[in-house]
Amino acid sequence: MASLIYNVTAVRMDEDHTVLPNAWVLVEGEHIAAVGSGPAPECREAIDGKGGILLPGLINAHTHVPMTAMRGYGDGHDLHDWLNNYIFPVEARWDDRAVRCCADLGLAEMIASGITCIADMYARTGVIAQQVAQAGLSANLSCGGVQFEEEFDPEKNHDCAVQRALTEEWHGYGGGQIRIDASLHAEYTSHDGLCRWMAEYAARHGLGMHVHLSETEKEHEECKLRHGGQTPAAYLAGLGVFEGRAIAAHCVWTEPEDWAILAGKKVTAVHNPVSNLKLGSGVAPVVELRKAGVNVALGTDGVSSNNCTDFFGDLKLAAILQNGVRRDPLALTAWDALEMATVNGARALGRKTGRIEAGYMADLILLDGEALNLIPCHDAANNLAYAAHGSNVVMNMARGKVIYRNGEFLTIDIDRVKREVRDYALPLLFQK
Repeated sequence: MASLIYNVTAVRMDEDHTVLPNAWVLVEGEHIAAVGSGPAPECREAIDGKGGILLPGLINAHTHVPMTAMRGYGDGHDLHDWLNNYIFPVEARWDDRAVRCCADLGLAEMIASGITCIADMYARTGVIAQQVAQAGLSANLSCGGVQFEEEFDPEKNHDCAVQRALTEEWHGYGGGQIRIDASLHAEYTSHDGLCRWMAEYAARHGLGMHVHLSETEKEHEECKLRHGGQTPAAYLAGLGVFEGRAIAAHCVWTEPEDWAILAGKKVTAVHNPVSNLKLGSGVAPVVELRKAGVNVALGTDGVSSNNCTDFFGDLKLAAILQNGVRRDPLALTAWDALEMATVNGARALGRKTGRIEAGYMADLILLDGEALNLIPCHDAANNLAYAAHGSNVVMNMARGKVIYRNGEFLTIDIDRVKREVRDYALPLLFQK
C-alpha cells in the first residue's frame, strides 16, 4: 500500500545537507519510493504535513528500555554506587510481566519524541522483543552478557544460553525489524572466556556487538591495572570483540590509542551526554573521536540515569556541550549533532535508514511547524538541534506505518500500560 506525506520542509540528511521546501515523500510498503518538491503525486492515503518539518526518524543507539521503572530512583550517586546499591537490588525482583509494561512505557515515551529505531541492552530480552514487535519500531537487541565466575563454561553460563536462544528465535524477525546483537555488559563484568565466546559467536552468526566502554575513570584505570596497562578498548580488541560491526557505549575516558583502535575496527562510539553528566562520569571526547575517524552516534542510556528519553534534549546537549568545553562554537555543529542522531546511528546498527531518500526505510517523523518554539525558522537544522522538543513531534512513521499521530499511540494501549506500571510493576520492584 502506498501513502504520501506532503506540504513539508524535508531535512533529508544527505551528504549535501539538503533542506527541501514544499516537499513530498511517497512511501510504498516499508520503504521510501520517491521524494520531490512542488505539486505532489496523487495518492489515496495522503498526510498533509501543514508546513511542518519532516526528518528521518531518530535512532537511539544505546538504551535500557524497561528501566523506566527506576526513573529518579537512587539519584545523587556515582555509577558504581548507584548500580550496586540501588539498581541491581531492584533488578533482582523483575519478572516478565513487570518488564513487559515498563518496556511498553519506555517505547511509548521514545515513539512520542520521534525515535523509530533503537539499540537496547537488557535482561529478559525476549520479552522486550515481543513488545518492540508490537510497537512497530526497529531494534537491535542484546542481553548484556556477564561472567562473574573465574572458570568459564559456555554450557553453564546463563547469558550464553540466552544469546543462543535469542538469536534462534528473534534474529531477523519481521523482515529485519528485530535484529539480535551479541553483547558484553562491560570489561569489568566479564572475563576472557565470555569475551572470546561472544566474539566467536557473533562472527559465526553475522551478528553485531554491543558493549559499555570506558564509562568512568575508575572502570578505565582499574582495567589497566588488571590487564598490564591495556585500556578496555585495547583489551576487548585483543580478544576479537571488535572484529565485526560493533557499538561501544559512552567512551568517556578513552585515550588517543583507543580512538585509533575504534576507528581502525570501525566501531561506533555512542555518546550519552545526559547520563554521563548526571552520574558525574565526565564528558566524552566526541570532537577527538570524530577527528580520529570514529563514527559517533547518540544514545539516551536508561531512563534511570537520564531521566527521560526526549531525544531532542540529548541532541541539543550533545552539540552545545562540546562547544562549551572547548570554547569553540564550531566544535560540533547543528548538522553534526543531527547526523549523530540519524545517519550515524543507522551506520552503527547496520540499517538502511536515517535519510529521506528513495530506497531507504520509511522511518519518518513530522514536527509541528506552528509550535511556538519553532517560530521563526531561519534554519531548519538549527531549529531541530537547538530549539525542538520531543513534544513537537506530531507524527511518527516507522517502517512505513504510522505508529503515533497527534498525541495518539496507534500500536500501544497506553492506558493499560500506565495501569500495569502503577498497580503491578512498581509494587513488585519497590516492595518494602
